[in-house]
Amino acid sequence: MIFRPILAGAVLRDRLLAGVGATFGIALTGVLAAVLAGEGSLPLLVAPIGASAVLVFAVPASPLAQPWPVIGGNLLSALWGLLVAQCVATPVAAAALAVGGAIVVMSLLRCLHPPGGAVALGFVLAAGHLPDGWLYPWLPVGLDSALLVLAGMLFHRLSRHVYPHRPAAPVPTPSPFAAADIDAALADMHESFDIAREDLDALLDAAARHAALRRERSARSSPRR
Repeated sequence: MIFRPILAGAVLRDRLLAGVGATFGIALTGVLAAVLAGEGSLPLLVAPIGASAVLVFAVPASPLAQPWPVIGGNLLSALWGLLVAQCVATPVAAAALAVGGAIVVMSLLRCLHPPGGAVALGFVLAAGHLPDGWLYPWLPVGLDSALLVLAGMLFHRLSRHVYPHRPAAPVPTPSPFAAADIDAALADMHESFDIAREDLDALLDAAARHAALRRERSARSSPRR
């Protein structure tokens, strides 16, 4: 099989749709950015937005792909990267502090977004080549992020997906797991998973419901003695 998804629940149709969506999103973002810039080229389209598009269109249910992480994560990382570029003269140290600090800032403000690390690093690497003043460098990042989120909302509505993501309401089902059990299991694993806690609860409730139905069907189909 050519397509073997590494994401739970992924199917080929959705991946193809994600490619179409990213094409639409980047095109719309670039065109609108050029119009707002008042020029014929794409001066406001920045590279890390491509990584943001992967999240918005390929995994729209991810907590990392929601509007606040996309806009806030990219924008705050840009500001942090500019600050580091202004304060740290050693390139390697500046690069390290830009990415590490961006992760901390985004985490504290609940807008963790992986492309934000690229945004912060990009500003440090471009130090000395940016226009004077603080307004212009981070303005394209904020504008592109907002336009990409709007494009994502429009495309997912047309493709009958929900974005921003709203966790499904769990169907009441007798479940062997209490909330404290799930918290303890997460603590034992010492890992962070790219799924909202509400979605995790709904998934486990749905699994318990399907397990109960399977046992019921098995009991009905078992031969009676």
